[in-house]
Amino acid sequence: MAFQNKNLSVIAYANGFTLWHYISDGKLSGASAGSFFNPVSPLMNTGDIIIINAADTTGLRKVTATSPNVTVASI
Repeated sequence: MAFQNKNLSVIAYANGFTLWHYISDGKLSGASAGSFFNPVSPLMNTGDIIIINAADTTGLRKVTATSPNVTVASI
């Protein structure tokens, strides 16, 4: 599944940290792939946390880089 901006929301924001929520119709592995969140790279910061509710499972991912690509890792 391709990234859908409408499926991303902010749960909390404080001191430069954002807790995100993303809903995916695809598998968690797809939403965790490198560069999946590139369309919103200007909004994300290293250290942000994303809760991903995917079709197969739910997972927590930490943003590990935002340039040149948004990359995430399991927590």
